[in-house]
Amino acid sequence: MASYEGPLFGDVLALARERWVQEMTRRLAARGYHDYRRSDAFAMRFLSSGPHALGVFTHPLGGSRQAARKIVTGLIERGFASLENDPADARRRRVHLTTSGKEYASAVTETVTALNRELTKSVDPNDLATAISVLTFVKDGFAT
Repeated sequence: MASYEGPLFGDVLALARERWVQEMTRRLAARGYHDYRRSDAFAMRFLSSGPHALGVFTHPLGGSRQAARKIVTGLIERGFASLENDPADARRRRVHLTTSGKEYASAVTETVTALNRELTKSVDPNDLATAISVLTFVKDGFAT
């Protein structure tokens, strides 16, 4: 029987992600946003650059069209986004942020920026660069 040698990389990665999401949730709730979802940080920052076709939205998420549709549906249900016809191609629908979506995107971006600033002040720059390198390898190396 193998002995316990401490947490594995995947354990620490999962716990770190969970703590990050919990802190995002706590900070956004303090700003009046009580329904933060783990996909919101990326989705809101991506959509704040302007309307995007659903297919374009799918690519940076690294997931399926179905997963992107689920995220967009959640944003629409919460009043943060809408789907509108693309004026250049009637077959396409574009995801737009609503006025409240733009406000939420701003709150999410400010919160992520604050967390990143705190992290960079607390961690040695070389250690942070190594961590980002390892996480990038995991993200890209295990892509489906």
